[in-house]
Parts: sequence; structure tokens; C-alpha cells
Amino acid sequence: METLAALWLPILLSAVFVFLASSVIHMALPIHKGDYKKLPDEAATLEAMRRTGVVPGQYMFPCAASMKDFGSPEMQAKMKQGPVGVMIVRNGACSMGAALTQWFIFCVVISYVVAWMTFIACHHDAAGVFRFALVSAFVGYGLSSVTDSIWKGLSWVTTAKFLFDGLVYGLVTAATFAWLWPAAKPV
Repeated sequence: METLAALWLPILLSAVFVFLASSVIHMALPIHKGDYKKLPDEAATLEAMRRTGVVPGQYMFPCAASMKDFGSPEMQAKMKQGPVGVMIVRNGACSMGAALTQWFIFCVVISYVVAWMTFIACHHDAAGVFRFALVSAFVGYGLSSVTDSIWKGLSWVTTAKFLFDGLVYGLVTAATFAWLWPAAKPV
């Protein structure tokens, strides 16, 4: 294999296969069904948010003005009283078409990075392609979800599901690269 460009086929196919696998995981399997909960008295909560002028953005509540303020007795009392949370408010309805397009582009980017890393690490060693591509893809797809549990309070059960997803996507990517790697080598 002379250049990374010789891996265009496994890059694109692994992105397509991951896209399809994610569609099955999120639409056909019930694994992520309970990831989000409905607010109690949703209508009143939404009306209160509209009335107070909540605009799209990321919110933390209660929110301290500074680290010094975070340690104040007043802030600690608010934290103890609760609720405590992180909220993302979006603008308008979620466009599935736009989200799926961005997801596919992300899959291509992950596959390209996996190809680049695997090409450098396994340039002449096709035997290590599966293992290296698996670990690289898992890191790209799975590990980023851990920070949401650490910093945003996302349930560790939900994060474990996303880690499972990342492992599946890593296996799909690695299998695609292992399958097509020899074909990318010059004869």
C-alpha cells in the first residue's frame, strides 16, 4: 500500500456499515428506549420556560457565577435542596435529515482517522489491522460518552449502552478494514 488514499473503499464502506448498524441499534432494538425521561407536568414546565425567556443553549442549575460562588453556603444550600441538573435547549424541532447527515459525516471522519492510524501502525502488517482498527474506532465512537456521566450527570447505565454501541461500531469498522485491507495492497 503506497498511500492512505488506497483505503478509500474501507473508509467509505465502514462508515456506511456503522451508519446501518446504528440505525438497527436505535430503531429496531429497545436498548436505548429508556435513555430519556419525560418531565413531570411537562406542559407547565414548558410554559414556565417560555414565560421566563429560556432560549436555546446549555444550562446548569443551580448555576454558580464563579468557583468562589460555588463554594458559598447559599449555593451549597441550593445544591442540597435540588433539583440539580444540566439541560440543553434546542431551537425548534430536531431535523432527523440534518442529524443523520451529520452522523454519517462523523462516521466518515472516524473511519478516515482509523484508516490513517491503522495505515501508520500496520503499514506492512495486515495481521494487526483488525485489532488496531477495533481499538481506534472504539475510542472514537465510544469513549467520548464517558465524560457525559462524569461532568453532566448522565446515568452510567446510559453511558454503558453508548459504550456497547461504540464497541459494535468498532467491531464493524475493524471487520471492514480487515476484510478490505489486503485488497488495498499492491500485488
